[in-house]
Amino acid sequence: MYYLVLPTQQIKLEMAYLQSMPKSVTIKLREKHIGGACQLFFRSSPLKIVRGIAQFMFDETGDRYLDCINNVAHVGHCHPHVVEAGRNQMSLISTNNRYLHDELVILAERLVKTLPKPLSVCFLVNSGSEANDLALRLARIHTKNKDVITLDHAYHGHLTSMIDVSPYKFNLPGGPEKPDWVHVAPVPDVYRGKYTYPDDSQSVELLGQLYADEVGVMCRKSKKEKGGVCAFIAESLQSCGGQIIPPDGYLKKVYEYVREADGVCIADEVQVGFGRVGTHMWAFETQDVIPDIVTMGKPMGNGHPVAAVITTPEIAKSFCDTGVEYFNTYGGNPVSCAIANAVLDIIEEEKLMERAHRVGNHLLNRCEELKHKHSLIGDVRGKGLFVGVELVTDRKTRTPATAEAKHIVNRMREEKILISRDGPDSNVLKFKPPMVFSSQDADRLVDTLDRVLDELKGNTRTVTNLKLEVRVTPIDDVNAEAVLKTNMTQLLKSS
Repeated sequence: MYYLVLPTQQIKLEMAYLQSMPKSVTIKLREKHIGGACQLFFRSSPLKIVRGIAQFMFDETGDRYLDCINNVAHVGHCHPHVVEAGRNQMSLISTNNRYLHDELVILAERLVKTLPKPLSVCFLVNSGSEANDLALRLARIHTKNKDVITLDHAYHGHLTSMIDVSPYKFNLPGGPEKPDWVHVAPVPDVYRGKYTYPDDSQSVELLGQLYADEVGVMCRKSKKEKGGVCAFIAESLQSCGGQIIPPDGYLKKVYEYVREADGVCIADEVQVGFGRVGTHMWAFETQDVIPDIVTMGKPMGNGHPVAAVITTPEIAKSFCDTGVEYFNTYGGNPVSCAIANAVLDIIEEEKLMERAHRVGNHLLNRCEELKHKHSLIGDVRGKGLFVGVELVTDRKTRTPATAEAKHIVNRMREEKILISRDGPDSNVLKFKPPMVFSSQDADRLVDTLDRVLDELKGNTRTVTNLKLEVRVTPIDDVNAEAVLKTNMTQLLKSS
C-alpha cells in the first residue's frame, strides 16, 4: 500500500515539473501528429495525466483522480517493486530470448504452476493482441481446420487476425466484413441476451445450456460441412460486451461441443486474469473447465508490454513439427520477464486475490443497494473487482439508458472519479480498478454515484468537493526546486 507525504503546494509544483509543455500545446501536437482514430478519453476536454500512485492518477494541475477502470496497472500505478525490478534488469541487459536467461524460465515456471495440467508450455509475447493471434495460429496448425467460433460483442485485439474474430469491431458501421470462416454465437448474457432470466421460464442453470447449445449447432454444422472446428475463443468473462458473467455450466458444455468437433478451446484471460475474480487466479476456473490454450496480457506487466500464451505439450509439438521456428524480438526479454515476476511477487505477498474477493463483494453489495434505490439501474453483476452496472430507462422493457450513462461518466470525472461505459448500447458502467482498490475507495465510488443518480432524478444535492488530504509543511520559492527534487524520490512509500 502507498501513502502521500507531499503538501498540496508541493504536489502542484511537482506536476508542473513533470510536464514538458503546457496542456494546450500537448493537445495541438496530438491533433497534428497522432491519428484521429486513436481513442482519447473525454475528447472534448481530455485529461492530461502526468503521475500515478496505486489507485490514483494526477493531472498536470495536481488534481487527484480515483482510477476505477485501469486493469493494466494491476498491482497499482508505479508500484515500487515493479519499478525497481525493471530498472535493475534494464541496467544489466535487455536482449531477446534466443539467449538463456533466468528471468524467462522462472516466469514460465511460475505461470505454469498457477494453471491446471496439462497447460505447461509457454510462449512469451508483447501484448494481448499478439497472444491471441499466436493462439489462433497454434489452433489452426494443430487442428488443420479453419472455422472459428466467437461470441457476439467480443473483442480480442487490434491485429487484423483479431479484428476478424471481434464482432465488437467488425460490426461497427465502418468495420470490415466478417470472414465466412468466422461464426458468431450469442453472448451468454442472461439479462439482455437471446435467453434471459426471469423472462424465460428457465432457471439460470438451464440458460447456460441454451446458450451452449447455440455453439453446439455451429460445431455440428462445421464438422459435417468442413470436417471440424479450428477453435472456440472467448473471454472467460466478457469485458467490452458489458461485463458479462456467463451462467454456470456454460463453458463446460461449450468445451464439450467444440472438442467433439475436433476444435480447441481458447480462454482469453487478457482482461480478467491474474486474480481479478478474487476466488481464483484465472477466471475460466470459475466455470470448472480446462482450456487447451490460455492467453494473458495487460495486467501481467503492470503497464509494461508483456504477455503470454500457455498451451499443452501436444499443441506445442504440432507447432514445433512444422519446422518453422518462432522468434519474437521483444517477447520474453529479461526486462519484461523481471517486471512480470515482480507483479507475481506482489499478487502473492500483498494477498491481492483475497483483497479482490473482499473488496469486490463489498462493491457488489453496495451497488445492489443502489439498485433498490434507483430505478435507472437495471442489473448489477460481477466477480471480484470486475463489476458492471447496467442502466435502463425502463426495467420492464430493459431499454438502454445510453445518454444517462454518458452523463454519469462525465459527472463522475468532475467528482475526480474515473469510470467508463461499454456494452453494445454503451449503457453499462464498468468498474475494473487496480487490485489495490480498497473498501473505502468502493464506498467513495458508490456514494458519489448515488449523488449523481439523485441529480438525474431531480433530487439535486450539494456535492462536496473531494480534496486531497496531505500533511502541510512550509515551502518557499527559494528552496522549492531543491525540496521538489528531493521529494521526487520520496513520493512512493510502502507501508
